Amino acid sequence: MIKKSLLLVGFVSACSLALAATKSYDVLIEQPAVAGAAKLAPGEYKLTVENGTATFTNVRTKATVSAPVKLETAKRKYERTALEAATEGKTERVEAVELGGSTTKVEFGNAAHSGM
Repeated sequence: MIKKSLLLVGFVSACSLALAATKSYDVLIEQPAVAGAAKLAPGEYKLTVENGTATFTNVRTKATVSAPVKLETAKRKYERTALEAATEGKTERVEAVELGGSTTKVEFGNAAHSGM
């Protein structure tokens, strides 16, 4: 009985640590946007990055979209989460997101972008 209780406690602890390891970042998209091949409607999103994939979850609708990303490491921590984007017509093309409180910059490969 004690072994089963200890295994259950260990399992719950391991699951809690795994969930705690994935941090989310608040992102505001003010106009229609694309990040990689993912299309984003205007709104507030929670951004999570795991295993080379960025996932945007709409705070209001809970809809999610994902895109492959490349991670860059800066020399200093970013003070706040910030988007690097270019506007093309009425659509914003998200090129990167600097993750506040970390040294991580998430870069999107925008296949539709033809280069400048």
